[in-house]
Amino acid sequence: MGAESSTSMNSDRNNKNIETQVVLNVYDLTPINNYMVWFGFGIFHSGIEVHGKEYGFGAHDFPASGVFEVEPRSCPGFIYRSSIILGHITMPPTEFRTFIENAASEYHGDTYHLISKNCNHFTDDISWRLTGKHIPGWVNRLARLGALCSCLLPESLQVTTVKQMPEYHDCSEEECTESVSTTAALESTEIDDDQEKSLLSPLAVSGDVTFVKEAHS
Repeated sequence: MGAESSTSMNSDRNNKNIETQVVLNVYDLTPINNYMVWFGFGIFHSGIEVHGKEYGFGAHDFPASGVFEVEPRSCPGFIYRSSIILGHITMPPTEFRTFIENAASEYHGDTYHLISKNCNHFTDDISWRLTGKHIPGWVNRLARLGALCSCLLPESLQVTTVKQMPEYHDCSEEECTESVSTTAALESTEIDDDQEKSLLSPLAVSGDVTFVKEAHS
């Protein structure tokens, strides 16, 4: 009886040691959000933070992972707005890495779509899988409205922008990440407005990001 109690206590202690928050980090894509939020609207990017790294989803023109990681609350090209605690998990970092690599196989850069499969759809999906909770509705409200009137959107908002194939590099086991070369120049499309480019993908702006290499069965 005493041995079973001790085992249970050790198990609880181990779970607490690996417990981590699941946090949604929300960014403004434009300063206009400061006025739009009063009317319940806004144009936002979001990333999901787990085990000290933030994961997002962006567009490129290739059938490879569009999931990337950055330092929390520091996604390049966006203006950090707020963080929302979605819940807690007791998944070890190595197990979570396997989870996010499997998820990356479902989020190729060439499948990104502003209305139907954007960065906020990604964070909502990951949040649901990890915590059983959806992200707040206001984060992706514009996409839901756009789905109702997509015929009114300019065609330029429904294409991808990054013309660079992710190049993955081996790394140490401790880092448990795959780096992507960001030295190649990014070729823009016909979109002229920088904010419209940002709507499509954080990968279209300058700044280093690290792609998550998808798992292969």
